[in-house]
Amino acid sequence: MVFVTNNIENQQVFLSELERFGVNLFIKREDQIHPFISGNKYRKLKYNIFKAQEEKHDTLLTFGGAFSNHISAVAFAGKEFGFKTIGIIRGEELGNDLKNTLQQNPTLNAANKHGMQFEFVTRSDYRLKNTEEFIEKLKDKFGNFYLIPEGGTNNLAIRGCEEILKLGDESFDIVCSAIGTGGTISGIINSINKNQKVLGFPALKGDFLAKEIKKYTIQGKKWSLITDYHFGGFAKINGDLVNFINQFKLETSIPLDPIYTGKMMYGLVDLIKKGFFKKGTNILAIHTGGLQGIDGMNNYLKQKQLPLIQ
Repeated sequence: MVFVTNNIENQQVFLSELERFGVNLFIKREDQIHPFISGNKYRKLKYNIFKAQEEKHDTLLTFGGAFSNHISAVAFAGKEFGFKTIGIIRGEELGNDLKNTLQQNPTLNAANKHGMQFEFVTRSDYRLKNTEEFIEKLKDKFGNFYLIPEGGTNNLAIRGCEEILKLGDESFDIVCSAIGTGGTISGIINSINKNQKVLGFPALKGDFLAKEIKKYTIQGKKWSLITDYHFGGFAKINGDLVNFINQFKLETSIPLDPIYTGKMMYGLVDLIKKGFFKKGTNILAIHTGGLQGIDGMNNYLKQKQLPLIQ
């Protein structure tokens, strides 16, 4: 079996509040790349799957939180390409009543239906996930496996993300990407030409991502991070962001996830309105998928009595 993608288009974004600023805004619809292995997860997994096949592995093991896009994507990819999958999930309490957890958590429920085996670990143990000792314990328990890091970022993932930009995308002055672990933006940075610049919008608080990105990127490429639109940190959200996502979909018919692309687009639209870009600037924003997480987020929003993502 091989990776097969849908045709990805750059869709121009027309928002009434941006008309007078003279900026040309497009969004690359990577969310439409595959029905289950969405957006950047498809890009990150592509060459890792090839490598696992080449090395004759029969099991993929990875890490993630309870609503992880990566966990969902690995589970489906494993089913699609004939691998067993194991997800090391942050939060030991989630395993105490697995039946209830699966009823309450659409992400883990989908991964379970796609055959993923779960190992729920404490948050303190989860922080050890990159240590040799922790990995050896997993090998003692599960046998040999192909290890995919949390979020999927490694050199093979960067290679896949270098394929996001296509012929014709060199006409854009600015390319924008949301950031989780830094893998997607690193691949994009490596593939831009000398006249382009990349803006990254981290979903996490802190400035540690710059160091991580520098590990994977070609020197001399122009990029910077916009750190003002994380909404308090990873998976944090408020009514303003929900209302923006819903209005954006109403005007453009483009759904946005609330963790990554929704925050990036909120920030990008805000920067345009503040005059951050000169008139005539051509901007391409990358939609990194993650729409599977909307159902889980809406469960949280219901509990907080906040408006739901439509």
